[in-house]
Amino acid sequence: MKPLEIVFIGTAASVPTKERNLSSVALKYSGDWLLFDCPEGAQRQMMSSNVSYMKIKYIFISHFHGDHFLGLPGLLATMSMHGREDSLTIFGPRNVDEFVKKAVELSMLKVNFPIKCIQVKSGIILKDSGYAIRAVRLKHDIPCFGYVFTESDKLGEFSRKKAIELKIPEGPLWGMLQKGGIIKHDGKKINPEDVLDYSKGRRGKKVSIIFDTRPVDDYLEGIEGSDILIHEASFTEDFKERALETKHSTAAEAAEVAKKSKCKKLFLFHISARHKSAEEIEAEARKVFAESFAAKDLLKIEMK
Repeated sequence: MKPLEIVFIGTAASVPTKERNLSSVALKYSGDWLLFDCPEGAQRQMMSSNVSYMKIKYIFISHFHGDHFLGLPGLLATMSMHGREDSLTIFGPRNVDEFVKKAVELSMLKVNFPIKCIQVKSGIILKDSGYAIRAVRLKHDIPCFGYVFTESDKLGEFSRKKAIELKIPEGPLWGMLQKGGIIKHDGKKINPEDVLDYSKGRRGKKVSIIFDTRPVDDYLEGIEGSDILIHEASFTEDFKERALETKHSTAAEAAEVAKKSKCKKLFLFHISARHKSAEEIEAEARKVFAESFAAKDLLKIEMK
C-alpha cells in the first residue's frame, strides 16, 4: 500500500475571494496526480503547492457550471506549451467530449498530446494500479457527480522467504499470489495463504469528494466508511433557504452526511463568500460531527 496525498487547490464557492480560490482538489497516488474539477486559477494554485500539472493523469469534472471547469482551457494550453506528450483522460457528465472540444476551439489551442473524454455514469468508472474511482450521482440543478477514491485492500503481508522456499520465481507469479490468486508451478497448486500472512492485511484508504449537492441518501452508500470525506458546505443554517434555492448543503447538513455514512473525518469546502470566516462553518459542523474541519486553500493531507 502506498502513501496518498491530498491538496486543496481551492475552497471557495461560485466566486473566488482574496483568501480562497474556486473549489478543486488534487490527489496524488503512486506518482500520478488526479485532479477533481478545474476552475479558473487552478494552475496558478498548483504552482503555489507541490502539485505537478504535467503529471496529472486524470481529470474528473463534477458538473459544467463555470466555477468548476473554466480553468481547463488554460491548463491544457500550459501542458502543451511545456511539451506534454502523455495522454490525458477527462471524465465528466453527459457531453463532456463536446465541452472539452469547444473549450479547445474557443481558446484556439493547439494541443499536442492525446485527450480522451469519458462520460460518467454512477458506479466504478476507473480501475488503475492499486485503486479504483467510483462516481456517485449528486442532487444539483444540472447533472453533477461526486467521486470516491478507493485503494485496493492489502490481503496480507507477502513472505519472500516462503515464496523462495516453495521455489516460486520472482515476477508475475508473486504478483498473482499477492492479489489473492491461485497459481500452478512445477505441477503443484499454490494458494495465496501459502505465502501470505493474513493477520497483517489492511483495508485500503478511501477518500470521497462531494461537490455541489443537496444532501440526499443517493450517495451515502458510495461514500460509506470513508477515511476522509470532502463535502461542500456552501452555507451555515442561517442561509438554509439559500441552500435550498441553489441546491447546496449547509455545514450542519454536510456533518450529518458524515455521521450517517460513518466517515472518520470531514473536510468542508466550497464555502460561500457570504461567510467572511470559515470558523462559523466549522463550529456549526462540529456540533453534529466532532471530526469536522473547514479546509483552507493549499491545505495538504498525507495518508500512509
